[in-house]
Amino acid sequence: MNVRIFPRPLSGTVMAPASKSEAHRLLICAALADHPTRVHLNTSSEDIEATLGCLRALGAGIEQIDEGLEITPIDIQNIPDNPLLDCHESGSTLRFMLPVAAALCGRASFTGSGRLPDRPIGELLEEMGRHGVRSSSNNLPLEIDGRLSPGDYCLPGNVSSQYITGLLMALALLDGDSRLTLTSPLQSAAYVDITLAALARFKINCKVRSDAQGHPIGYEVLKSSFHSPGTMAVGGDWSNAAFFLAAGALGDSVSVTGLDTDSPQGDKKIVELLRGFGAKVDVRENEVVASPGVLHAQSIDIDPTPDLLPILAVIASCSDGVTTFFNGARLRLKESDRIAASAAMIRALGGTVQELSDKLIVTGTPLSGGEADGFHDHRIVMAVSIAAARCSSNVIIRGAEAVNKSYPDFFKDYGTLGGEVHVL
Repeated sequence: MNVRIFPRPLSGTVMAPASKSEAHRLLICAALADHPTRVHLNTSSEDIEATLGCLRALGAGIEQIDEGLEITPIDIQNIPDNPLLDCHESGSTLRFMLPVAAALCGRASFTGSGRLPDRPIGELLEEMGRHGVRSSSNNLPLEIDGRLSPGDYCLPGNVSSQYITGLLMALALLDGDSRLTLTSPLQSAAYVDITLAALARFKINCKVRSDAQGHPIGYEVLKSSFHSPGTMAVGGDWSNAAFFLAAGALGDSVSVTGLDTDSPQGDKKIVELLRGFGAKVDVRENEVVASPGVLHAQSIDIDPTPDLLPILAVIASCSDGVTTFFNGARLRLKESDRIAASAAMIRALGGTVQELSDKLIVTGTPLSGGEADGFHDHRIVMAVSIAAARCSSNVIIRGAEAVNKSYPDFFKDYGTLGGEVHVL
């Protein structure tokens, strides 16, 4: 799907969609619990549907209800022989379900599409291999054989926090206590915090080991059972809310409701980052309001919030001075090479940008508009859409359907705020 967007300042109020990061974890925990769980979920997405499909393949019951979903747990005694888990394009689904499936059953097959077969999983599979699980390949499609055994695990903390999340959920299922030690400093720590919060809601005993500075260096997971809380709600998604908060900083005031400032989601840092650019951001109960200010450049360590790079690059293009985003090497392994894709996006719209191996350097330049590729990346498409509101002429986005990966109602909400989008 290609769309044409006409320059219009965005203003008004939208509700944040349910957090994709929280939903993945809570749905998996619910499928591992002792009783059914009702999960209040105000929206779904292609990635969440991928996780639900994998849970169904393992035997979980999933029923649509008015508030969201009712999850009936997997019966470990009746898991199909060699179930096929199709992760589609969801890296979270693949990296979470690999160890979980290995803890539940002796054999399972995995497949995926898009860029997912090229995304790294080798170090996760190698560690699983040291604990009883053989893999037919280090890339999709693959088959695993053998069950995980409890014991001492080691993973790097600087490759993917998703490896750590998958193992933490799986280790609680094993017949014995386990330890997971990080062999390098943990990056994207907030995503592991989301996991720990989800496990705590299901009464899993997971202890964090920290160094003298308070940085996580490992985890101890005691043999325990997932206990359903009965009913729970998925919080609003700070990652996706960031796009419309940025729109408020670039145009007229925009309010996003349904956001919890106490959430463990790392992308709530968008409030601090927008303020750093000079935007006005008012945090209220269950609502965040962003309004324009005099925007100026800043230097940003993008490692803790990698999903924010595309929209922050747009803000940087509309700010006076030169903004440097650094520590971004891992962004080259996302749904797209997000450093290269963000640079291409800015250039396509008439901006000025320099791409280095782990940096993006954006010089504030008026954006003229033009035609931009979505790179099959939902966050690039949404960033281009917000940038279009500040361009001097129309913007065409190729592959705009990528928003379905995390935010299917994005263009509907965009229109609610006064944006004009035409499907070509």
